[in-house]
Amino acid sequence: MCVAGQQSVTLPITHSHIHTIFKSAGDRLSGMSLLVVSLPLLPAVIMMTIRFCPPLLAVCYRVYAGILKLSHKNVCVTSTHAYVFSNCTHGQAQSVLMTFDLYSTTHPSLNIGPKKGELLDEIVKREAPLRVLELGMHCGYASVRILRLLPPSGKLLTVEINPLTADKGEEIILMAGFKIPQFQVLTCSSAEAISALSSYLGDSRLDLVLMDHDPEQYLTNLLALQRGKLLSSSCVVLINRAVTSGAKHLLEYVRDRPQSYSIGKHIEGLMELQCHTTGDIE
Repeated sequence: MCVAGQQSVTLPITHSHIHTIFKSAGDRLSGMSLLVVSLPLLPAVIMMTIRFCPPLLAVCYRVYAGILKLSHKNVCVTSTHAYVFSNCTHGQAQSVLMTFDLYSTTHPSLNIGPKKGELLDEIVKREAPLRVLELGMHCGYASVRILRLLPPSGKLLTVEINPLTADKGEEIILMAGFKIPQFQVLTCSSAEAISALSSYLGDSRLDLVLMDHDPEQYLTNLLALQRGKLLSSSCVVLINRAVTSGAKHLLEYVRDRPQSYSIGKHIEGLMELQCHTTGDIE
């Protein structure tokens, strides 16, 4: 602010000033406030970074990607849940799915969507699984698709590491008309869930697994399931985002072992794997 009679002085911006500014701002912002403030300022931040310290540009890109990922999940958990809750017919699974699909036509969503959903439906109808494991429940869209097609004695175990997402997803499932004996939500990591599966399955084994969490964990989780002898002899594993770099290790492993695995149908990155082995993993 200029005082009358005094000259304004423009000081040069130094690396120390930039560091101080960013540290001060960072101490004041958290959660969604960081998202709201950061996105509009991003072009200015990038320009300053390019001018004063080019090596920081890569860091800015990584931070930006993290912000987008956070906002994507927050959008799914809050806005999607609110829209579906307010606009669907409670107690009708098909209405819940249609409302999800309508919302996804104009908003970002983590749901597998209707096209992949049709492949999921086809496989559930074909396999008639009694025990299903879903890794990555998100908002409960795929959970509802699976539950509405399970045999009367079937049960879904669905895993979600984020407590808020798990609560919202469970509420969607209940809103769709399903009861607690038909499903169970495990709020933990995929590794923790797999290590505890025996206590939930008893003498049963999994007939269908849907992997829709972190693709980097796909191979590790598949091997853990098989080492634990948790898969039935004809288990089908569906992997979403199969074309991403994170899933390449799983695909390489599968393709190198045609005697143990075969690749079935796939659409838009949702791929069917048929497992012919339950243990003795290399």
